Amino acid sequence: MRIDYRIDYPVRLDAAFEVEGFTVLLGQSGEGKTTLLRAIAGLLPARGEPFDGLRPQHRAVGYLPQGYALFPHLRAWENVAFALPRSPRRREQALELLARVRLVHMADHYPTALSGGQQQRVALARALARKPLLLLLDEPTSALDAATRDEVMAELIAEMYACGIPALAVSHDPHLAMLADRVAVMSGRRIVQQGTPAEVLSRPNSAAVARLLGYRNLFTARVAGHDANAGVTLLQWEAANGVILRLPPQPELALAAGQLVQWMINPTAVRLPSLKPERRRGDNPVTARVETLLNLGAHHQVALRCGTELLWLTAQSNLVQHHRLAPGREITVDLRCDALLCWPRQIGDAVER
Repeated sequence: MRIDYRIDYPVRLDAAFEVEGFTVLLGQSGEGKTTLLRAIAGLLPARGEPFDGLRPQHRAVGYLPQGYALFPHLRAWENVAFALPRSPRRREQALELLARVRLVHMADHYPTALSGGQQQRVALARALARKPLLLLLDEPTSALDAATRDEVMAELIAEMYACGIPALAVSHDPHLAMLADRVAVMSGRRIVQQGTPAEVLSRPNSAAVARLLGYRNLFTARVAGHDANAGVTLLQWEAANGVILRLPPQPELALAAGQLVQWMINPTAVRLPSLKPERRRGDNPVTARVETLLNLGAHHQVALRCGTELLWLTAQSNLVQHHRLAPGREITVDLRCDALLCWPRQIGDAVER
């Protein structure tokens, strides 16, 4: 399904992208993501497809607002029945819908007696009562704690698949994008990139997109030149004591010597020395001092001080233990050449810390 909407009020935005399966529209607060959902649902004036010109009650959409908007004085089945046409079978139909989301045993409970995930499933059952062609979810992880977020969302997505209904979720949470079938990124109130999570997460097309995706290792450098013989572009990372970095040439960017760029590297592509020393020289050796270690069990996240910058790496715990990493220890890491991405720095665009 293709979404193509233009909105002039209360914010001006243009959004055109594809919805396939569970699709996440990622953007910062204030971009107009909720406004877009409300426009698709017919709750705000806008022009676009699908559903252009239809009244809200005639649009085949199921809308799960942020916080779920359940009526606190109605029991679970009554919240679901509220969206059903009046008939002697309303309770029976509501119970059938609750059964679809595996919550029929909580039918007589009020929202305050339900967990965040259970409230979300009641809201989903209520949305399904409209027999929608499209589900709209506004910040579906906002009311969930980190410990239960993945489990609750996995169940919700599985239920959507079972119903065979495509869903569009808007969020500022990059973690949600990893669960999606398709991701669209909004910046400047327009779609700036879209694709599968693998495509978008592996190659964000700008520093702004990389930041929205939650990447930490975003820095500024200056183009030092191009080495045609080696087939690399050279960047001088001035904030890290002027270290020179090599990355694959970027002919489409037409980078000129002296030009400021923003660059990034995934923490998994920052490598500690191997347990079996390699003969070849590293791509981009950088000497740094360990500042912080986060022990996540099988692996560690390590913050390294490089001049005035913090460079994060993700490494297996056995490597961290082998190198006896601890705050204050100096270590030389290698930044994989083929993992460095860079973009011309835009006026007024600064790397946020």
